[in-house]
Amino acid sequence: MRKPAEEIIASDIRIERLNKNHDLHSFKSYELELVKFLFEDALDNQEKRVSVTYLWFYCGNLVGYITMLTDRIHLEGNLKSYFRGKGINYKALPALKIGRLCVDDHFLRMGIGKLMISFAVNKADQLYGEIAGCRFITIDAKRNTDRSKDAIHFYKKLGFVILKERQKGTTPMYFDVSRP
Repeated sequence: MRKPAEEIIASDIRIERLNKNHDLHSFKSYELELVKFLFEDALDNQEKRVSVTYLWFYCGNLVGYITMLTDRIHLEGNLKSYFRGKGINYKALPALKIGRLCVDDHFLRMGIGKLMISFAVNKADQLYGEIAGCRFITIDAKRNTDRSKDAIHFYKKLGFVILKERQKGTTPMYFDVSRP
């Protein structure tokens, strides 16, 4: 497996929608639940029109995947007040949800996760521009007692905001794609 010495750039990545012909077995992650989802559920969910999974390849290696589906954010508290102040008087607003995002252990901290978030933002912009309204990207960030593996810090660095604080399990977060 070829591993780059530094951060990977987007032009070096090949992205493919998951299909039954992909060989996934070289993919490894300390997040065993995410590996299990890729091997056992991702294609089935896609065939049932629940979500879509995109595989990311670098130099022929499967280095990560992102699974997306539609979602919405219920506006409560400060979020509700903020949008009411902008003349948006709905109880919920549409979102594109990142259901799963995982990078192979051999390719961690090389910028792939950041590129996947940019990919999701572009998909949300495309959705809004061509098909339907889409104000947010949502994610349920996996919590981990090991701070270096706690995804919440990764998402905060990229501009995601906590929707509801939780110490265990997952923490719902959002990113406003209508950013200035």
